Amino acid sequence: MTDEILLDCEDRMDKAVVSYEHVLDTVRTGRASTALVEHLHVTHYGQAMPLNQLATLAAPEAQLITVTPWDKGAINSIMKAIQTSDLGINPSNDGVIIRLPIPPLNEARRKDLVKQVHQKAEEARVAIRNVRRSILDDLKKAQRAGEVTEDEERTAGEAVERTTKQHVERVEALTSAKERDLMDV
Repeated sequence: MTDEILLDCEDRMDKAVVSYEHVLDTVRTGRASTALVEHLHVTHYGQAMPLNQLATLAAPEAQLITVTPWDKGAINSIMKAIQTSDLGINPSNDGVIIRLPIPPLNEARRKDLVKQVHQKAEEARVAIRNVRRSILDDLKKAQRAGEVTEDEERTAGEAVERTTKQHVERVEALTSAKERDLMDV
């Protein structure tokens, strides 16, 4: 019984860390990455769709993202969605391809992005701690129901604490790596 609970704990905490990694991919650094725009919602034919379902995205250069719509009629909708987003990128098009030049970040914008990363890191740590609380409650319920002994519950609780600490350290490592990446000029 405790093994199943511990496996569930590990799995849920891993998912929280993977989710945080995806969030970090969407934070803009000085380099072009299609992750910046792929989940941008574009309203086309009355439907809101992620950009990656309307076009092919590529980063052919370090400072450029190209968007090639599959339907040439979607170019204006995509341009409007990019311009109204909070990316701070001014798109240009030639009727076939939309080009998104990624300007270098200034110091103030870098610091703002670092603050955003720290906020997202705190959200990930809270998610991990919520999993810990839920698992510890499950262990206590199982102990009260007589499914596990008090010693097993205590041992499993210690394992949950170790797992929590490992996952929080992973979040910290990802955060510091992203912070270094953002502050590199």
